[in-house]
Amino acid sequence: MGHTRDFDAMAAWLAVRTSKSATCQLLRVAWRTIGSIISRVNSDVEAAVDRLSGLRRIGIDEISYKRGQRYLIVVVDHDTGRLVWAGPGRSEAALGVFFDELGDQRAAELTHVSADTADWIAKTVARRAPNAVRCADPFHVVAWAIEALDVERRRAWNQAKGRKAPQSPGRRGRTTGDSRQIARSRYALWKNPDDLNGRQRQQLDWIAKTDP
Repeated sequence: MGHTRDFDAMAAWLAVRTSKSATCQLLRVAWRTIGSIISRVNSDVEAAVDRLSGLRRIGIDEISYKRGQRYLIVVVDHDTGRLVWAGPGRSEAALGVFFDELGDQRAAELTHVSADTADWIAKTVARRAPNAVRCADPFHVVAWAIEALDVERRRAWNQAKGRKAPQSPGRRGRTTGDSRQIARSRYALWKNPDDLNGRQRQQLDWIAKTDP
């Protein structure tokens, strides 16, 4: 049985914004049918809209699926916040498919490309978008900062007074005094300043005095 374009558009909209079970139950169709509908809607959109037109500042990242066994490369437009391209893999060749579709002329118009520090991304961007400034994306900058901060917190915890060795193998040692205070400061150190509650502000003030 065929579907109208309006039905297809509604199915695609629901698939993006609701759960798999809710979409199927509401529309009374199988999930495989939803997949076919999405393919048709995407084809119509691709025929009418050039997603890669006018790109200047883009972000490149990878996501895993199928329990981390498979990967997709995703490209977003920082100026609109929209996903503009996605493709399978996590290699120079896989990312090269995006630049092949973008074309050399439009790639030369890119001004900024954000990504993590993966070599395969850096090498491909340097070769295919020579005029773009490469930037570390905010997500990874924050993640690296949090990781470095936690390394320092553990160092301070190990050196602080009040830490007791475990009484038996496999068990954690109990902490008191300064060591206990530092151990409990993890979430206060991670939070944005505006999100801190009164107790967490006191924790940070205490750390600033005891272990600047």
